[in-house]
Amino acid sequence: MKNHYLFHLALLAMSVFVLIPGVSFAQQANPSGGWYKYEGNPVLGNKDLGTCFDVNVISQGPSLYNMYFSWRPQESIAITYSENGTTWTEPEIVLPPDKKSGWEDIINRTCTLYWNGQYHMWYTGQARGYSKIGYAVSDDGTHFTRVQKYPVMVPQYNYEGFSVMNPYVIRDEERGVFRMYYASGETIEPNVICVAESVDGINWERSPLNPIFIHGSSDEWDQDRVGGCEVHRCMVGGELKWVLFYIGYSDINTAAIGCAVSDDGLTGWERMPYNPIACPDPGTWDADSCYKPTVTVDVANGRYLLWYNGRRGGDEYIGLVIHDGLDLAEKRP
Repeated sequence: MKNHYLFHLALLAMSVFVLIPGVSFAQQANPSGGWYKYEGNPVLGNKDLGTCFDVNVISQGPSLYNMYFSWRPQESIAITYSENGTTWTEPEIVLPPDKKSGWEDIINRTCTLYWNGQYHMWYTGQARGYSKIGYAVSDDGTHFTRVQKYPVMVPQYNYEGFSVMNPYVIRDEERGVFRMYYASGETIEPNVICVAESVDGINWERSPLNPIFIHGSSDEWDQDRVGGCEVHRCMVGGELKWVLFYIGYSDINTAAIGCAVSDDGLTGWERMPYNPIACPDPGTWDADSCYKPTVTVDVANGRYLLWYNGRRGGDEYIGLVIHDGLDLAEKRP
């Protein structure tokens, strides 16, 4: 809990990218945005470990950084630990699939929230062309038990298509509810970002504003669709704002990471002018796509850390992007 407290203490104390045809993301990226890739990338994953993707890092746990990730060869959710954000322990499975359930032959795309003395995990179960969201809890962060055998959210509306996935849940203590940001649409890659709220973490009420965030216009880097996100309270231009870190797709096979800002976390989203903040680098391990960001604050060094899964061909590993300074409007060389 100490790291969680310092994170918020630090925040309170802190006082359109255009896709040009025929030019790569890397050639168009604006370096003045302040984000840069760690030179030792990837920080997790190799041929032996297999594809690691859609990560979620939290500060509550035995280490400074506790990373839950989707482990494709195991069809499971695993955890790994780090004290520096770049060197990680051997993964340990924390939640395997349940092939008898009928809806979670494979599980992935998860988030974990430490609240009220327990670890609460919402995760994506996939089977028969559909994606649905399940819920599990743990006392220690490594041994999770499903709250019920049925999903807590299934596709219901036209904008949700065949899938609800990539849950990211925060706690609104003032109103006594959980707020879930989630992606929905197609099963391979979703299309839009939505929001729902729940008192108990099981029964969710969709926002009438859904979807709250969609793809950019036809001349932008995220013109095709948007997907998995995290939403954090961050300093932007000296003000505390809601910041949406998300996947943007120029086409279904090519993705980068961007961010958008809102005053209330629901409406009026404005894309940051220096998007994308992490994009594929030709000829490297993430040459094809950069997916699913997870973000935390390195209070000691006054910077943001963002992990993501990069893809080249069929291989996906985890990389790190850094923003020096705790105000996201600062554009450092």
